[in-house]
Amino acid sequence: IGNTVLHVLVLQPNKTFACHMYSLILSYDRNKEGPGSLELIPNNEGLTPFKLSGVEGNTVMFQYLMQKRKQNLWSFGPLTTVLYDITEIDSWAEDQSFLELIVSTKKREARQILDLTPVKELVSLKWNMYGRPYFCFLALFYILYMVCFTMCCVYRPLKPRTGNKTSSRDNTVYVQKMLQESYVAYEDELRLVGELITVIGAVVILVLEIPDILRVGAAKYFGQTILGGPFHIIVITYACMILVTMVMRLTSTTGEVVPMSFALVLGWCNVMYFARGFQMLGPFTIMIQKMIFGDLMRFCWLMAVVILGFASAFYIIFQTENPENLGQFYNYPMSLFTTFELFLTIIDGPANYDVDLPFMYSVVYFAFAIIATLLMLNLLIAMMGDTHWRVAHEQDELWRAQVVATTVMLERKLPRCLWPRSGICGREYGLGDRWYLRIEDRVDPNKHKMMRYTEAFKAQDRDNYDKGSEKLESNGDTLYKKELSALSLSRSTSRTSSHRGWEILRRNT
Repeated sequence: IGNTVLHVLVLQPNKTFACHMYSLILSYDRNKEGPGSLELIPNNEGLTPFKLSGVEGNTVMFQYLMQKRKQNLWSFGPLTTVLYDITEIDSWAEDQSFLELIVSTKKREARQILDLTPVKELVSLKWNMYGRPYFCFLALFYILYMVCFTMCCVYRPLKPRTGNKTSSRDNTVYVQKMLQESYVAYEDELRLVGELITVIGAVVILVLEIPDILRVGAAKYFGQTILGGPFHIIVITYACMILVTMVMRLTSTTGEVVPMSFALVLGWCNVMYFARGFQMLGPFTIMIQKMIFGDLMRFCWLMAVVILGFASAFYIIFQTENPENLGQFYNYPMSLFTTFELFLTIIDGPANYDVDLPFMYSVVYFAFAIIATLLMLNLLIAMMGDTHWRVAHEQDELWRAQVVATTVMLERKLPRCLWPRSGICGREYGLGDRWYLRIEDRVDPNKHKMMRYTEAFKAQDRDNYDKGSEKLESNGDTLYKKELSALSLSRSTSRTSSHRGWEILRRNT
């Protein structure tokens, strides 16, 4: 019951009352330091009160709990060395780490905790010592891997076509070699080495990604942009395309260019994932993800309806015309593609003015230009501009969240020998088996002095105003004017005292 009450207090809107009640309940806890402490009992979702405060974005409760956990090591003048307990914060030995919970929640208030002590210092330590070097090395390794795969695709086994053309529009001059003909010369053996590296890389990608999907869940793993959800979809699809290409090569099946071309596009687009390691480029990847999977996905439904309607109209108009003179709409699939190009203004109106054009072509093309070019494209630009404005105001928070998500990912993937645990074990200071982060804090006495002055002046103004309000409420309507003048006098006295106080504050500053 006591543990349930602690979890309820974390969710209370009155944070000051919740902190006082939290301390009161813990004062009756018999196992304050043992494993049966109320603070260490998780709820049904596996969250302790400390982790729940982070998930809910309750910064007041989080700071209160951190103050209870810290240990003052020594103090000398304005310098103070503090040991912060990071047992539940550090993701090194936690299955459900505090940092991962913060970046995976949808509440923006939770990301503000990443800028608080000691979370900010812990993330900075991990990222600067291990995260950034490993991430840059991983980015370089992936680019070299993609270069290897691209060269294997460029020099794939082809041979001249021996059959006759089936139609006048047939333009094929090379065809794919059979498996027995693909690995004969020395150049083919070099390409075989690159293909083996590509296939091994695809298998490694699937081996690393699938356990995280099972652990976190597909909805959260692919749906969170900060965790890189869309990029996980891209890299898994890329690995599957590589395996499909391998199967088609081994079975001598024609058409391997389809999965191979998809893999090239997806593999090189995944390079944008590594932009999150740089503060200048990291927020832009978030903008791209939100634009593609937010604005663009909604816009594509409208675009598909417009393209289908006008492509059908264009096909019907040119159905009776000679395709040799007006070949852009010679069949329905080509009409769809041509209308798509017209929608994005990639090409001009496909018309041969050496022959007579149907009258309805001018009417339909005029309506298409008004709806597609003037209306819908400007609507898309406005939607993307709004998304850019919203993300630009959160880019610092998003950058920190990306760094945390990347650090947790690397810490889980890399062996323990390459990523030692951060912090200091409590045994060195007689504090048990808990781990602590040592932080040196410099206290500026002038700053605290000015804050005391400010609070004193605020309290004085508030007292003077309350006294005047009480006088006004205690008397009847007959003394309204008299008490109103007394209230104005009280307020003027408050202004005078505040003015004097601020003069003292300016001189001290």
